[in-house]
Amino acid sequence: MSEQNRVIGHVLGVPIDVVDWELATARIFQWGMKRESRYVCICNVHSVVTARQDVNFEKIVAQSDMSTADGAPVAWMLRKLGFAGQKRINGPDLMLQCCAEAEKTGLPIYLFGSTPATLRMLEANLKLKFNQIVIAGSHSPAFGVVSAAEELAEIDHINASGAGLVFVGLGCPKQEMWMAKNRGLINAVMIGVGAAFDYHAGTVKRAPVWMQNFGLEWLHRLASEPSRLWKRYLVTNTIFVLSAIGQLFFNSFRVKNLSSSAGQMR
Repeated sequence: MSEQNRVIGHVLGVPIDVVDWELATARIFQWGMKRESRYVCICNVHSVVTARQDVNFEKIVAQSDMSTADGAPVAWMLRKLGFAGQKRINGPDLMLQCCAEAEKTGLPIYLFGSTPATLRMLEANLKLKFNQIVIAGSHSPAFGVVSAAEELAEIDHINASGAGLVFVGLGCPKQEMWMAKNRGLINAVMIGVGAAFDYHAGTVKRAPVWMQNFGLEWLHRLASEPSRLWKRYLVTNTIFVLSAIGQLFFNSFRVKNLSSSAGQMR
């Protein structure tokens, strides 16, 4: 699959790949089967706003091998920008879809992040759901600063496991920074799936499907963890909405001016 075939839309200036579930999964497995060192960013509203405010994080997303529209508002913006039918390609569901494909193909997976207790529950649940899946290994990294020797040991352990896919559950922006730093060192496709580990381990309850479909999963998370998430959603959602209105207004104004100029040239 040629890199030149990538179609990208810019949401608040942040590049997001225009992909459906089939294409996203196909890309990941094409790379994974060859053990290519790649990383995939799953971008929700928080990721987009963080990238808009932090030039270093924006570079990490821009230089990813694929970035998908995780949040419903991000997918909605892509549709408004002319990419009709763009769906939300979110971390928890992409992880399950990749696990299903990994079971079929025999491609081993690796789990990196969260706590030892959550990883044990996650592994058990994945093996129940996907009987033939090969979980090559898992690791819960130390909280805080990790030494160079520890980082090297983590990389060696992942590579020695033979995994083709590494699911990374460190949260944004830590997981994206970790993946970008290790591209070229880890011989696998790294996918930053955020809260997916907690959802699939059963330690955090995911929003009902109807809330997911209406773009209200953030509200469910806020209600579940108000003290930790209220500031994130209040600030980032407000910034996103106002910036999105500005982008759509500017695009509409630009299109009208181009149409007017074209008419005058005739």
